[in-house]
Amino acid sequence: MTLEIITSDALAPLQHGFFTRRGGASSGVYAGLNCGTGSQDQSELVVINRDRVANAMGVDGDMMCGVFQVHSPDVVTVDEPINGEKPEADALVTATPGLALTILTADCQPVLFADHDAGVVGAAHAGWKGAISGVLGATVDAMVDLGANRENITAIIGPTISQRAYEVGPEFLDSFMAENPDYSRFFAGGDGDRAMFDLPGFGLHLLREAGVGHAEWVGHCTYSDPDRFFSYRRSCHKKEPDYGRLISAIRL
Repeated sequence: MTLEIITSDALAPLQHGFFTRRGGASSGVYAGLNCGTGSQDQSELVVINRDRVANAMGVDGDMMCGVFQVHSPDVVTVDEPINGEKPEADALVTATPGLALTILTADCQPVLFADHDAGVVGAAHAGWKGAISGVLGATVDAMVDLGANRENITAIIGPTISQRAYEVGPEFLDSFMAENPDYSRFFAGGDGDRAMFDLPGFGLHLLREAGVGHAEWVGHCTYSDPDRFFSYRRSCHKKEPDYGRLISAIRL
């Protein structure tokens, strides 16, 4: 099966993609294109999957740059391949042609950034913790430090869990209200004391607050489409032992 890659006209002609799970070598709960080196999948199959992504991105495997994601606001500026231990961070930016910036997700937001004129790109992993702690704004700031113009930056949110599938408890809502009472608009009523959280809506708000010129969500829900996407939350609900990771990538 060939790879399925979701792209955005707003990021074209840059090589980029939000890869679905289709077209990979893994099986079982990881069936398809599991690119998670931290998963319990067979490591040789993850290598095959990642090599297929590198080939689709037009780079050698060692030019695929990723970080050890920890739900932080931290951003790494990359100007050469990352060899050895990956730095702990949740976003990368570069102005170096040929490097493919990659992010792994399984419900959290993968966000790809580009200032075409300045020749600066970025990639961020933004779950609710990273988003509320500022990773999206920090990515924009790091791009500006490399010469990007805030108003020329395009930011695209890839497949992520949608509001209809993201039920949260009162403590979750309280943490957002403590940060900013206006954040109540990203919650809808659920059963009992539960609420439904709009993660991509929150991400779009933060991107616009950061001053980017264009921001959009591709509209795909990871939880609701098991044939195309891995989902951490869905795997928990199904009591599966582990879950695959989707990869998103961009390069100059």
